Amino acid sequence: MSSTVEQLGENRVRLTVEVDPAQVKHAIEHALSDLAESVKIPGFRKGKIPQQVLVSRLGKDRIYAEAVDSHIGGWFWSAASRSRVRPVAEPEYEFELPGSADEGWRFEATVEVQPLPELVDWTTLEVPRAEVEVPQEAVDAELDALRDSVAELVPADGRPAREGDTLLVDLVDSSGEAQRDTVVELGAGRMAGELESALVGATTGDTRTVTFARADGSSSTVEVTVREVQEKLLPPLDDELARAASEFDTLEELRRSIEGTFREQLDAEIDSAYRAAAVDELVKASQVQPALPLVRTRAADLLTGFVRSLERRGISLDAYLAASGTSTDDLQRQMVLEAAVSVARELALEALAERAGIDVSDDEVKAYLREEAEAAGEDAEGLVEDVWAHGQEESIREDLRLRAALDRLVADVTPIAPDLAEAREKLWTPDKEKAEGDTKLWVPGGKET
Repeated sequence: MSSTVEQLGENRVRLTVEVDPAQVKHAIEHALSDLAESVKIPGFRKGKIPQQVLVSRLGKDRIYAEAVDSHIGGWFWSAASRSRVRPVAEPEYEFELPGSADEGWRFEATVEVQPLPELVDWTTLEVPRAEVEVPQEAVDAELDALRDSVAELVPADGRPAREGDTLLVDLVDSSGEAQRDTVVELGAGRMAGELESALVGATTGDTRTVTFARADGSSSTVEVTVREVQEKLLPPLDDELARAASEFDTLEELRRSIEGTFREQLDAEIDSAYRAAAVDELVKASQVQPALPLVRTRAADLLTGFVRSLERRGISLDAYLAASGTSTDDLQRQMVLEAAVSVARELALEALAERAGIDVSDDEVKAYLREEAEAAGEDAEGLVEDVWAHGQEESIREDLRLRAALDRLVADVTPIAPDLAEAREKLWTPDKEKAEGDTKLWVPGGKET
């Protein structure tokens, strides 16, 4: 399917779409199948009406009209996506019905679109970026966890049990069923809280009765006899620990490795936050205003995706709302705000890609798909063929194009210290007062924010 775009002025375009014969034939066959299920023709059961009977009784025009009505919307939105057109209203179609099921077909669609924003010179923007600082407390905690993992258990010398100790206990429930030689690590949270709490302060030979609640609201009683109390003997924090618990020969090498791992993780988080801040600064400085229909459509998609994610975890939307104390209106409002941010970012990056002349070739799309396939252990060429066969290459191309635009933006803006950015934000300037009254966003309930 190919298309051309004609600018009509006042944010309107005319999209001329060429539909190839295979898609026309598929649409007509689909229409025949649907009509066979819905129409009533004496002497035939629904779904069992031969095609030639349908054609003779209904006529080709009725069948072709059904094919066009059921598929033209999908063809239009696919063509709009390929042409980087963002409709903000329903299109007005102009067409003649197909001449046959074996020929290509053309239609025109006139529609109002979201114009790309006029961007400021993004090379002048300053964006806060934090410096990577690894807290030594985090490194020390990691070393303590390593010591704990190789600690030796030794008898607690008759003292009462305390959190961190490991107890060997026998459990006997109210029916007399026993569970011998059960290991309980106090504070680990692997046993019922009532049981762990009752064992704090116990010594070897103690027997305690513990009552705890069941999930069905009833209660249960168990007798716990402590057979042994052991404590962890932590090894010294030295080179020997490093050699025993890691690939390093010295404690200093191990510490530097842990610090380096934390630094990489923090740097990745800071870089992600910096990239988001860069595009948000571009949106703010350029006063990007996404059209409300685009925001509403994106919000509906976000809500659908959110509900599906809950269902995959076995949670209904009603259960989520009850557990979180959130109302349906609150959730919808949240999705609208997230959608507004998402669409505004895309518009800004698309405008940047246009101004910077950023394009993504077929070879670049294929190279990306091959990398993804190899990383997942899949057939690279098979994935490329599948993407092209299903017409998904354009959405991937656009995604890569926006990523490249973001890369360009991040490379061109100037990073500044967060405290400097905060101080500047607090300074009053006349343009800020004007900007505060300019941006209004529709949310459910007729409110604006």
